[in-house]
Amino acid sequence: MFAAQTGQDMTYVPKLAPAKGFATELRAFIALGARGANVTVPFKLEAIAIATQLSVRAKLAGAVNTLCFNGDEIYGDNTDGIGLLRDLMQNHQLKLAGRRVLLLGAGGAARGVLRPLLDEQPADLIVANRTEARAQRLVAEIGPAISSVAAVSLPSLAGEHFDVIINASSAGLDEAGTSPLNGVSPAPTGEFAYDMMYGRETQFMAHARAQGLRVADGLGMLVEQAAESFYLWRGIRPDTKPVLAALRADLGNKH
Repeated sequence: MFAAQTGQDMTYVPKLAPAKGFATELRAFIALGARGANVTVPFKLEAIAIATQLSVRAKLAGAVNTLCFNGDEIYGDNTDGIGLLRDLMQNHQLKLAGRRVLLLGAGGAARGVLRPLLDEQPADLIVANRTEARAQRLVAEIGPAISSVAAVSLPSLAGEHFDVIINASSAGLDEAGTSPLNGVSPAPTGEFAYDMMYGRETQFMAHARAQGLRVADGLGMLVEQAAESFYLWRGIRPDTKPVLAALRADLGNKH
């Protein structure tokens, strides 16, 4: 859709790599004349290892979701963080500076967006995870101590108020998935709840909606991070709004 909009002659196809054959599959793809690729789970860490050059964003995220090929060079980048920020700040008109932000989860999704969120200078950025030690390790990895960020356990969120609550946890990945805030009582309150999942109403979203929060899923993040990848490959920045609207309508027709 981006290519049609900008007059680019390109083909974008899905490729499934074997669990232990990512590097082999990627090099075969490059040999066909490929110019770039998106990388999804479980290969984002392997993509770091195979890249010959990494962007600052990829180094800070500790994961790669976008590759660019130029001769023998493989450039690795991470567009997840900028994708989330553009969705929150442009599509949903949210202000993050000076606000209290809660990030749920401490896995790869949280790792990819933690530093970009911090760069927006929230008053507080709290990382909460079922295993508190994992949240503490993630926070420690971002560098020298930053007073505005802290790692906590989920139960300690009881009764807290946040302006923005972002679910980056794996809870809810399957149809029977739960909310990471299940069992936290009283549940933390807020103004805006965002789930990186998209395509269906998760339990996290349903609970937030029932509490009166504005709610959004991660479809906008998907489109915005893809637009950044497209820009890296083609040097042209597409208009995301019509693409997001078309995908939203398509998902609506499937439910």
